Amino acid sequence: MTRFVVVGGGIVGLAVAHRLRTDRPGDQVTVLEKESGWAAHQTGHNSGVIHAGVYYRPGSLKAALCRAGSASMVRFCEEQGLPYQICGKLIVAAGDAELPRLHELHRRAVANGLPVRLLDAAEATEYEPHVAAVAALRVDSTGIVDFAAVCRRLAELLAEGGAELRLDTRVTAVRMAGGEVRVETTTGELAADVLINCAGLHADRVARLAGVVPPARIVPFRGEYYELVPERRNLVRGLIYPVPDPRFPFLGVHLTRMIDGSVHAGPNAVLATAREGYSWRRFAPRDVWEQLRYPGLWALARRHHRYGLTEVARSLSRTRFAASLARLVPALTQADITPAGAGVRAQAVRPDGSLVDDFLVVEAERQVHVLNAPSPAATSAFEIARHIVARLPTR
Repeated sequence: MTRFVVVGGGIVGLAVAHRLRTDRPGDQVTVLEKESGWAAHQTGHNSGVIHAGVYYRPGSLKAALCRAGSASMVRFCEEQGLPYQICGKLIVAAGDAELPRLHELHRRAVANGLPVRLLDAAEATEYEPHVAAVAALRVDSTGIVDFAAVCRRLAELLAEGGAELRLDTRVTAVRMAGGEVRVETTTGELAADVLINCAGLHADRVARLAGVVPPARIVPFRGEYYELVPERRNLVRGLIYPVPDPRFPFLGVHLTRMIDGSVHAGPNAVLATAREGYSWRRFAPRDVWEQLRYPGLWALARRHHRYGLTEVARSLSRTRFAASLARLVPALTQADITPAGAGVRAQAVRPDGSLVDDFLVVEAERQVHVLNAPSPAATSAFEIARHIVARLPTR
């Protein structure tokens, strides 16, 4: 029997544990989560979009695992009776200057084997009557789901299958001893044959506790959401996205009809003042000090300070946020939106200031560390898990 300890109770950690129980039913699986519930951070604070895989570089892990992950996520929801909807989305070029980037997205989508279509302005309004576009890319296979509900079901299946699930359990130290991994936690010490780190916002810290020097550091970016007031939800049928800036992994402020019928708008992307900084009021001195000491953050700031200032201005002004939405749907005004919380993206940044644009998995002796798994990690979770478990030794 091999003893596996998975750190992190978000969708990637739970999917890895589920894959271990499926592929290796004779082995022992323990999941450690420092919060009192599952999907407490990135998984539970996102747009709930099942991405198709349009944006990602052909040949990258993101491209391969997102496309396969979309299918496996839908399959899991159908098997478990969880609500989802394949509603499709429009990626909208609001002006002629955005057309080259839209065509590049179309090229990537075709290279990734996705069913997409370029639309003119009139064709775009057949899908979204209130949208403003000179052209658009239609992605039929994009969907929506409640990823927190997926996590709750995964936890139930793991418990039924004999996995040990420990909430309110923070990892405090990791060391190698006698050919095994000793994991010290706030609820006691565990011995493992293999440690799998899926700690999201704290993944690089867990790696350092285990003696691994990460090639990049997590820098938290907060994404703030609004939602449309109920009487204006009719302005959006499905999902409406802008053409993203290819220099960044952020997709831009967009409109998303959620599985409960509400319509969310956002997120923006501002540097958070805490790894779990869901508002400007949340300030963690340790987190800020770590960021200020990291050369990668200063290199990133020098390279993209104008973009950052624009995002901060949009964060502080509902008028600016509403104006971003009005580029997509001109009928929307400041009066049509109301605050709807925020999420924090765990973005890995290299020491030279470059953003890690693919999933990043680092292996060490008896250890696997998932060090960059932001969007589309939720969509890709089952395939990330398959990718990790397939690389583990059989015994």
